[in-house]
Amino acid sequence: MTIDPSQTSSQPGYEYETKAYIKQVLGLIGKKEITKEDAAWITKETVDGFRENVNPGFLEYRKTVTQGGQFAAVEWYDEGSCFKDVNGKEYIDCLGGFGIYNVGHRHPKVIKAVEDQLGRQALHSQDLLDPLRAMLAKILERITPGDLKYSFFTNSGTESVEAALKLVRMYSERTTIISTTRAFHGKSLGSLSGTAKGMFRKPFLPLIPGFRHIPFGDIDMMRKTFETCAMVGEDVAAVLLEPVQGEGGIILPPPDYLHQVRELCDQYGALLVFDEVQTGMGRTGKMFACELYEVVPDILCLAKAFGGGVIPAGAVVATEKVFQSLFPNPFMHTTTFGGNPLACAAAIATIDVLLEEELPARAGESGRYFLEGLRQVAAGHEDKIMEIRGIGLMIGIEFHRDEVGYEISKGMFDEGILVAGTLINSKTIRIEPPLTISKEEMDRVIATFRKVLEKTKA
Repeated sequence: MTIDPSQTSSQPGYEYETKAYIKQVLGLIGKKEITKEDAAWITKETVDGFRENVNPGFLEYRKTVTQGGQFAAVEWYDEGSCFKDVNGKEYIDCLGGFGIYNVGHRHPKVIKAVEDQLGRQALHSQDLLDPLRAMLAKILERITPGDLKYSFFTNSGTESVEAALKLVRMYSERTTIISTTRAFHGKSLGSLSGTAKGMFRKPFLPLIPGFRHIPFGDIDMMRKTFETCAMVGEDVAAVLLEPVQGEGGIILPPPDYLHQVRELCDQYGALLVFDEVQTGMGRTGKMFACELYEVVPDILCLAKAFGGGVIPAGAVVATEKVFQSLFPNPFMHTTTFGGNPLACAAAIATIDVLLEEELPARAGESGRYFLEGLRQVAAGHEDKIMEIRGIGLMIGIEFHRDEVGYEISKGMFDEGILVAGTLINSKTIRIEPPLTISKEEMDRVIATFRKVLEKTKA
């Protein structure tokens, strides 16, 4: 094979062009305001870069969920409940980064904490004791329910679930883990084993052995599964649940379901793991959804909004009984960046904002207002809409057909409202705005939903 010397990285001209390109990008990052010419260049480079160097599949996806040239919308600035694209068009964010922006986009308190910490130390040495990790863990012990006490910090939701699964394995010699249909726990190999959607699972089979999926909300099937596993010598080690299923389509548990699952776990000596990656940090009207249902898990998984929408951060909080398996050798499970000073500063500031601004309670009130408004709009459109359900600012609109949901999403995006479907239930679009969303912004979303719904065919 003949190699064109002009295309090799050793060529001086190639290196010069790369350096110039880097400086151009850094110059744009440093600009407070960009010109129309800048916006056009950024858009072109973004689309070309996704096509040639990231993944062209993202461009095809955007073309299916937006109208006309809207697929090339490139986000550039965010604040409060909104973000803007490079051309200055503003959108109310009702996707919220799949639940990241609970305290809003770039909350000043979170930004300040991160900047202050950055001015002193960004990352830690990995060997000495880093103070913010200890302080954040103490805060979590105080705000989590029951006897949850020890924390392990991660960078993402799937990492939190992976750590929880390892805690389960360390705690007991049992290997059977019950998960549920429509569950979403992440896409790394262990958490994917608990996730329910076949499309995500099939290319990577066989996954981690020992997982059994049963229908969410079916306590009789849960009980029978416990009994059967005990009879055949494959006793259940843990039940892995989202208290409210997010990617499954915003599915609420039946009354007393979580209480009965807790009782079964206690009866059979199994652990209860709550995946609150999406429901945690005030989203459902309480700091943690398990508080709504007055059920305390043995292990609690957090992420998404844990870093305040500024720094990727997550946590696993467990009882001492469960966590003590890691005491003899804390290096049995580690992560280089989990619990780093910047992430801890962001998480501490995020919790401060949630408490000081009483955002969990505000989410409950706003959610009731939002649900009522959306349901009033849906009245008379039963041929299109199957159900509108939710709790706090975690709302799902389920349509009879996927295509209707896609058209609604496209139409709302054109009107400056970002919504999106859920990963497991494609007939459902979510409304998950920042908990700081104002009544005026909610009214605009409701009015836009009415306008687009009336124009959409069943």
